[in-house]
Amino acid sequence: MKFCGKNVLITGASKGIGAEIAKVLAKEGLKVWINYRSKPELADTLKAEIEANGGYAAVISFDATDEEAFLAGLNAIISSDGELAFLVNNAGITNDKLSMRMKTEDFTSILNANLTSSFIGCREALKIMRKQGYGAVVNIASVIGEIGNIGQCNYAASKGGMIAMTKSFAREGGSKGIRFNCVTPGFIESDMTKSLKDEVKESYAQNIPLGRFGKGEEVAGAVAFLLSNSANYITGEVLKVNGGLYM
Repeated sequence: MKFCGKNVLITGASKGIGAEIAKVLAKEGLKVWINYRSKPELADTLKAEIEANGGYAAVISFDATDEEAFLAGLNAIISSDGELAFLVNNAGITNDKLSMRMKTEDFTSILNANLTSSFIGCREALKIMRKQGYGAVVNIASVIGEIGNIGQCNYAASKGGMIAMTKSFAREGGSKGIRFNCVTPGFIESDMTKSLKDEVKESYAQNIPLGRFGKGEEVAGAVAFLLSNSANYITGEVLKVNGGLYM
């Protein structure tokens, strides 16, 4: 694949889907900025793995929900590389419980972690990329934001909001050629799904036409495509990576 720039920031990239995205984009020749909030050893291990395979990576620590810290991180990247070509808003958490037992703080904390952090990233990326004259953003939402789920009212709202927000940013960035797209993973083998009981995983898999959970690298491939020049005429779209669970 060919890309209009040379680097990418991935929030929440030290493990799971974020780490797989980092590996794939590094293989495509981009310098990958691995963002993490805690556990620096995971980020350092990922950086070493990427470099051992001939890629370029750097580690940057900040909490994506902290606006000042996010801006400082972006400034550090631009000071180092002279650009921010791409952004992948991947950082996110869950706090599942039935809606009638969910406190307001349980709801707003997930919106802040998943949606507000992505808004900050999109807003600042648009400012930077407009001046550069190039760039693209991919937001990692979720199939849950499209179909909802029992016990995940807060998570569904945050990811559904991300989809709507992405479309709005796509309209604002379009005149300058700055693209914003979403990827909505279905059930992917990750830290979030490891905690599910085997019988729960089996019941979910029965409803997936491809009959299995997805892999992180399959999500990463979709992200790479949307960031690449091959997707230059694609913006405001939602690319479903869910095995057919929701069509």
